[in-house]
Amino acid sequence: ASFTISLRTVDNITVMIKLRPGVSPRCQIRVKNVIRSELKIKPGDNVTFTFTCSTPEKYFIMEIQKNIDCVSGLCPFGDVHLYPPGLPRLNRTFIWDVKASTKAGLELKFSTPWLRQIEPGETCPDFVSYTINSCIDTATVNIGTFCRNGSVSRVKLLGGVVMSLHLPWDSSLSTSGFSIANRASIKRLCIIESILKGESSITLMSPNYPLGFPEDELMTWQFVVPSNMRASVFFHNYSLSNCERKEERVEYYIPGSLSNPEVFKLSDSQPANIAGSFNLSLQGCDQDAQNPGILRLLFQVVVQHPQVDENVTHLVDLSKEWNMTVTIHFEGWPSRIPLMSEPICLICKDPRTCDRVLTLVSGAIYKISFLCKDLSHLRITAEKGISCVDLRWCQRKIYSLSVPKTITQLPIRLHKFIWKLLAPDLINIEITSPSLKLQQHVPEQRCNTSYSYSIVSATPETELNVGVFCPGGSIEKIQLRNNITISLKTFGKGFLNESNHQDLKMSFVPHIKDECTFTVSPNPKAKVYLQTPNWPYGLPPYVSISWYVFVPSKQVARLGFSKNRMGIVCETGRAYVNIKEETLGAEETVCREDEQLPEPRNMYHDFWVNVSNCKPVDKTQLTLQFWVTFADKQIDLGVILAVVAGAGVLAVIGLTVFCVKKKKKKSQNPMVGVYNANVNTQVPGRQGLFTKGRKNNESHVYAVIDDAMVYGHLLKESNGSVAPEVDVYRPFDGPIGSLPPSPPPFSFRKDIKCSSNTEEPPPLTDIDHDTYTFAHQKSEQLEDNGDKNEKNNEDTSMSLLENKEQDDLVE
Repeated sequence: ASFTISLRTVDNITVMIKLRPGVSPRCQIRVKNVIRSELKIKPGDNVTFTFTCSTPEKYFIMEIQKNIDCVSGLCPFGDVHLYPPGLPRLNRTFIWDVKASTKAGLELKFSTPWLRQIEPGETCPDFVSYTINSCIDTATVNIGTFCRNGSVSRVKLLGGVVMSLHLPWDSSLSTSGFSIANRASIKRLCIIESILKGESSITLMSPNYPLGFPEDELMTWQFVVPSNMRASVFFHNYSLSNCERKEERVEYYIPGSLSNPEVFKLSDSQPANIAGSFNLSLQGCDQDAQNPGILRLLFQVVVQHPQVDENVTHLVDLSKEWNMTVTIHFEGWPSRIPLMSEPICLICKDPRTCDRVLTLVSGAIYKISFLCKDLSHLRITAEKGISCVDLRWCQRKIYSLSVPKTITQLPIRLHKFIWKLLAPDLINIEITSPSLKLQQHVPEQRCNTSYSYSIVSATPETELNVGVFCPGGSIEKIQLRNNITISLKTFGKGFLNESNHQDLKMSFVPHIKDECTFTVSPNPKAKVYLQTPNWPYGLPPYVSISWYVFVPSKQVARLGFSKNRMGIVCETGRAYVNIKEETLGAEETVCREDEQLPEPRNMYHDFWVNVSNCKPVDKTQLTLQFWVTFADKQIDLGVILAVVAGAGVLAVIGLTVFCVKKKKKKSQNPMVGVYNANVNTQVPGRQGLFTKGRKNNESHVYAVIDDAMVYGHLLKESNGSVAPEVDVYRPFDGPIGSLPPSPPPFSFRKDIKCSSNTEEPPPLTDIDHDTYTFAHQKSEQLEDNGDKNEKNNEDTSMSLLENKEQDDLVE
């Protein structure tokens, strides 16, 4: 198809057809058999042309520029038309360059549905956009880019204007949508009028956004708001320039205000709940020539109906609180920024100071109100700090970690309450729950309460997520070495009722041994699951965790692990699981990372479980879970029979002694003690249980004997003058119930069964009942067995003679 464009000289219009940027020239323009890649048609020209392809819109764009002189000639007031007609269907831009004096500015009026300002780079839904530039002398200022369907109804500009309308090739728009309405001196850069009807939200930007507002300029936004509506202003993004003189500020003219204009800094909370129309002005300053900086502003105006409860105030008394902040915010804050179109909820400290987020600090009393149709969109997040500097003072104090009633009484859901517990070196933190006790949230035992506590222990180097806990469990106490953050998080609406029963408390205590120690007092009828902190990512390297579990006197505990191995390989150090009952003479069970964990076992006394980590060779970390159940102690039938049998033996021995004494009285000749080496002096016992005798088997041979073990009594007598070997295992000998056992080096580990693969030793006989341990060794225990037997024989013979002499003396 061929196109003819005829331009009158009086119209002062120029048409330019050119290739789209970045597109290869596969299509060209033919004018009188002359092939061209672009075409310029000037005022007074009459040109007919065709395209060499059927889809020229893919390759060409068109600019239609009209120059209007409102300085020396008549200004064409009224609607601005799209001219000339009959243009090819290409992406086209209409440009109106209007020259005007700075003493007589121009007013552009837009027909409905008016305009909506957008950020640079944003596109309009229908791809129809307007760009307004103000021209003062040789300077050009971009007032903004706008789409259709908005609230901007008029723009007044100082000096000339360059107005651009961008249309896609398939647009059916036939009118420009604006008119040149008037000429009037405004003595400022521009005035933008915005008409707001009904509940709505608009976003506006300062000129040249985001590059910077012109130096020492002034501009105004006029907002037309129905008298029965309320408007609020929010600054979302702004920056300040470096001023040499004056000060950057915003000024409000609010009808009925006693202090017009009301002046605010850009960093202040802006006025809210404004009744009716108002003006907002932005004032720049004289900038530093060497480092001017950038003044820019993006803000939002929200219009809504007056809220029914806007005059209802809620008292928040924080006058007796210390080091605490309370933030009332919208749901999802601060990670989520609400959309401009979302219904807005405002929190007000006074009728005109409102915002989407309001922070209250301790030491003051607040009367707040809400401008919100639905308070369910609001949340409360509070934070309180507790610290200790001098243990002598703060160790006597018990701090209650409960949410103040002044917060729970607000008609808003508590999202999170955070306690930050700070302790210096050598001062640790103890968390207790005396009445409710805590349950650890594990997959096998999930919390189903209306709130839970997340406990994190942190140092500048590492962070240990101790776990998630809720009330109603078996953990009475948690002791931690580092600074602690406890976060109470609520679920649903049940917290309002359960908040009255909070009993979490904390205190500062002297230095503890492990990174974390749990004191557990389970319900005898429940099965308790406990797991290592930092689940499921694993314990940090070289961290040691302990559990102290109470066992009721009439119960027996069953301890088991949820898996049979630790599942790690150590690069440096060793990982241990250490189990020990709290009773005199109790033996420790120590399992290394390359061994199987113990099979389920019965524990008859309070006991310790200690887990110590190494540095693993890969990213897999140490994660362990164990469980504890209880059962009533049962009287063993074998024990009863053994007691009865023992009583019978004692009765027989008593009868024999009685008979011997009777015989002695009848005999007048003194007996002569004769030593007979062939007589067996050992007490008769059950035979056949051991195939070897005590002297022949190797049950008394140590696997490892170190000098420190043989001469340990000399080290004790040296008063510390001789340093013992570092790698010598010392059995746990601390006060009962106060410290967990320490895992030993493997070379000095007791030979206690760790897994089902180790053979069960045969039962001991009455005569072969010695158990070798490294605790409380005596020097005579290391003598040769044969010598010891001979000494026993001598002692037996001598004792018979002594008994004989004593009997004679009695007689």
